[in-house]
Parts: sequence; structure tokens; C-alpha cells
Amino acid sequence: MRSNALQLGSRTLTEIKPGIWRVEPQGKMRVGVNIIASKNLILQIKDDKSIEQAANVATLPGVLDPVLTMPDIHQGYGFPIGGVAAFHEKTGVVSPGGVGYDINCGVRVLTTNISVQQLKNNKMTKRLVSELFDVVPCGVGSKRKDLELSMGQLDSILADGASWAVKNGFGDLSDLDFIEEKGRLIFADPEKVSQRARERGHNQLGTLGSGNHFLEIQAVDTIFDKAKALAFGLEPDHIVIMIHTGSRGLGYQVCSEYIELALNTASKYGIELVDRELAALPLESVEGKSYLGAMAAAANFAFNNRQIISFWVKETFKRHFPNIEFKILYDICHNIAKWEEFHFPSHRNSQRVCIHRKGATRAYPPRHPSLPQPYLATGQPVIVPGDMGRFSFILAGSANSMELSLGSACHGAGRELSRAQAKKQARGRSISRELEEHGVFLKASGRDTVEEEMPEAYKDINEVVEAIRHAKIASFVARLKPVGVIKG
Repeated sequence: MRSNALQLGSRTLTEIKPGIWRVEPQGKMRVGVNIIASKNLILQIKDDKSIEQAANVATLPGVLDPVLTMPDIHQGYGFPIGGVAAFHEKTGVVSPGGVGYDINCGVRVLTTNISVQQLKNNKMTKRLVSELFDVVPCGVGSKRKDLELSMGQLDSILADGASWAVKNGFGDLSDLDFIEEKGRLIFADPEKVSQRARERGHNQLGTLGSGNHFLEIQAVDTIFDKAKALAFGLEPDHIVIMIHTGSRGLGYQVCSEYIELALNTASKYGIELVDRELAALPLESVEGKSYLGAMAAAANFAFNNRQIISFWVKETFKRHFPNIEFKILYDICHNIAKWEEFHFPSHRNSQRVCIHRKGATRAYPPRHPSLPQPYLATGQPVIVPGDMGRFSFILAGSANSMELSLGSACHGAGRELSRAQAKKQARGRSISRELEEHGVFLKASGRDTVEEEMPEAYKDINEVVEAIRHAKIASFVARLKPVGVIKG
């Protein structure tokens, strides 16, 4: 086997560019798969099914070359986590499992003008963690009693996204410029969201949820690119807030219902599935358009959710730091299917495609017309959360990201241990105490979540983002270190 090739089961991976490996089409695959990763990261997933899942995605109708995986790849539902795929608007499909159950799970960073030393001098870190835990409900089934919505209000949120929050006093109009798609997918159709999904979501706005969702107080630990950091509002040793959550029970219900619909209509449209979890609907079909409308509505709920949570975070800090100033660095989604324009080598002109990003982040290059004016020279901010004990990163999309990765990058560190394996390793330990010994204060709704989300459950974020940098998809801007963590 050549030094630039790897064998994983029946799949041969050949390095075609630095840090980019190729699986050529075979069997029922219509297109190839490009894997963005180091050799070491690839070997870490040799025993799971994520590469096979990516190859399965490559069998779907209308899929365009290549299917992509990011360096945080691990096995998911149908699509691997860290999977990216684009589909032709006329002949392609949309897969509810390719978006996932937490539609528009995403992450937002707020910058501030206060330093970590100000927090420590005032002995505020523990207090703020405790207060934020009380202000932002988290955990399985968490709800807000002070923000229950009428069905009419919910319809407006599903249609308007984050702009609903702004119109109702939860932020400023300028916030919308720093949210992907300005916080609203315009093809949302609230009528396609079921009554059951509405019931699950109507009192969950402004809540964090459970699992890997979090709210973190972080300090800017290292600046790699001073000019881009300045444009992003990042200063050494200053505090930032990172919010990671999605569409809660509403999005889960939308996904569940449309997976069932896709399975029931597969034979009607002659879609052969190599994996039932890849159940898909033709983009041009009535059912496909219905899912896209419902999915976009759930995505708008999630944009709005992060906007509401940001408001309560700001209000909490202002009680102790009246002169604090906040700015949204950026807000991005990493479980989504939406319409974007790309140029493929096999076509003369750019194409409008339905791109699925499941556990992947948009990473647009400098001068892309979708970027806000302050970021036209830098490229899009790419927010990459790590784990609650080590680091997170802010990257910037590079000039050739559209060509190399369909304008996409990793969305996090990626799990290395299953939840069951993590709990087994955590037995007899106090993860909270271990974190506090390293200067990280944690408050969570349950011990199980803490153990499942322990730092060792995740890959080394340094190695993951280095794979993105090595492939020249995005460049390093700053590294962030957690000092306070709220978990569901």
C-alpha cells in the first residue's frame, strides 16, 4: 500500500491533496467521498461505521461529487456526524436523517469588553455560573414558565426566526447581520409543522436542553491572527460567551415525523435505500417541499432560541457589570439543509443546490456576498467548540473553502467515546471537582450528563482544527478556554 493510501475495511483512502483523502465510487455509489482528516484521526474511526455511512450517502439520487466528511467525523444516524452533501435541485433528494433530530443545532459567540481578571477580582465566576443556570432552564424537557407562547406567536417565530425576538425587545436589529442567513430561512412554512411538534416547542423557547448543549463563559486564551481577531472583537484575556443549543422538542418531532413519511414513500418515488436511516424525499416532490418548509421553520425556532438566551445572558451580566458591552461575533448552524450556490468542476456555471450539513459548519471565504461587511476581508468566523475542560477555537474561512469543502468546516471536537463508555470511565470520579481544580466551574442538571460529556469523551480539539488548517479550508484566529460551564 502506498504511503499516501489507507485501507479501512473494503475502502481504499488515497490522499489527493494535503489532508484530503478520497474514496472513489464503487458498488452503488454515484459519486466519491472526500475525507478531511489527518491519518491519525482516520485511524481513530476505523472501528465505527462513519466512512461506510458517508459512502451510503453517495448512493442517494441527485447527489453531487463529492460527499464530504470533516475531521470530527463519527458515526451518526444515516449520515455520519461531520457529513456534508449537496444535491441537485431537480433530481436530488432531502434526507431528514441527513439534517438530524436537532434541527439547527448551532452555536453563537458573544464578545465582551471585560477581562477574565475582572471576573476573578470580583469573585464572580461561580456566582455568574449559578445565576445563569437559574436564568436559562436546561436539562431534558426544560421549559420556561415566563415565556409560554400562543399558537399565533409561535407561527410568527417559525416564519420570522430571530427577527421575532428583536421585534419583541430581545436584542437589536444590528444583531441579525451576524447570524447565518440573518437568522431566518425564508422558505419556512409553519403550516407544515404538526400540532404535536408545536405542543412540544411552545414553552421551550429560551431553554438550553440537555446532552452536548451548553452555555459557557470563556476567556480568550491565545490570539493567532491579530488583524482578524480585532475584526471579530476578540481581545487577549477578555471574556466571551458561547451558547450551543437548537430547536429543542419541536425540531425533534419534525425530524421524527418526516423520517417516517420518507420511509413510507420511498417505494412511491423508486428510491432504493442501502440504509433505512437514509430515508429521503425528492426535492421536487410535495412531501420533499413539505419537509423543507417544516425543517426551515424549526431552524427559525432555533435561531430565535439562541437570540432569547443571549438576552437573558446579557441581563445577568449587566446586574454585576453595568458598563459591560456585548456584540454577537457570529451565530452558525451545524445541522441543516438549505439552498446555496456552488460551482462544480463538471458544470460551467454555478448551481443552486440543497446542501446538507450534519455536524458541520459553514465556512465561507473572504468577499463572499453572504458575509456581513466587517467580515468581507477576513472570511466567515467559524466557531468550533471543544470540550468543557480544554479549548474551543475561532477560525476564519479561507479563500479556497468553496472549492475544497463546499464552504464547510468541522463543528466541534467530535466524540471519541460513546456515552456508555464515558460513563464507565467516569465511575468513581468527580468530574466537577476535577474541572474546578483546573479553574473551570461547572453547574449541571444531572450527574449523567456531566459524565457523558467529560473532556476525555471527545477528540483532541487541537488535532481536529489543525486538520482543517492543514487542508487550507480555514485559518486560526483565536483559542478560547472555558472558565464557567452550564450543562443540561
